[in-house]
Amino acid sequence: MYEICTETEADEYEVETLYDLCFAPGRTALSSYRLRDGVPRVADLCLVLRDPGGIVVAAIRFWPARIEPAAVLLLGPIAVHPTAQGEGLGGLLMRDSLTRARAMGWDRVLLVGDAPYYSRFGFQRLDGVVMPPPTNPDRVLGLELRPGAWVGIAGPVTREETPAAASGLADGAGASHIRSDCSEIEHPREAAHGVQSANGSAADHRSRRA
Repeated sequence: MYEICTETEADEYEVETLYDLCFAPGRTALSSYRLRDGVPRVADLCLVLRDPGGIVVAAIRFWPARIEPAAVLLLGPIAVHPTAQGEGLGGLLMRDSLTRARAMGWDRVLLVGDAPYYSRFGFQRLDGVVMPPPTNPDRVLGLELRPGAWVGIAGPVTREETPAAASGLADGAGASHIRSDCSEIEHPREAAHGVQSANGSAADHRSRRA
């Protein structure tokens, strides 16, 4: 069985190592990181997926952002270990985290990624939503967690300057967590309901080995 857990401080090294492995050098210089630097993550939505041996094989993070006056949930990075890509693990984390986000009351999700991949989860190109340059507008995608949540929302994406007031935010990335909520789950290939396979593409940028 695989295990999905909320990320804790103890997971930081493994998660960062996974991102370094999956993404090209200089990933933190990308425009999306300007919206994250110094802003606490949405802790309850940052998840890690461990294989039966206890190794982190996939991870996903979320951050608060804003398109005035609307609050936005910024998805990414999401990554799957190169040896496990193509097995549906990225899709598993996506669906689990988005279900949690909807339950927490978030209305809309934003990411920068490949439309053909993320369209399977319901993401569509956002017209009029502007990420910090030099982001390609065709890669700015959104998902409604509540019908009509993106209607009328346009303008530049900015940092959430008061993240503690944002819905669903826990303490910052530096918070000390001793335990996290975990759930066991079958590998997508073995699950009776047949989770759709993911190809390992990563939000924000392309994986070197996707």
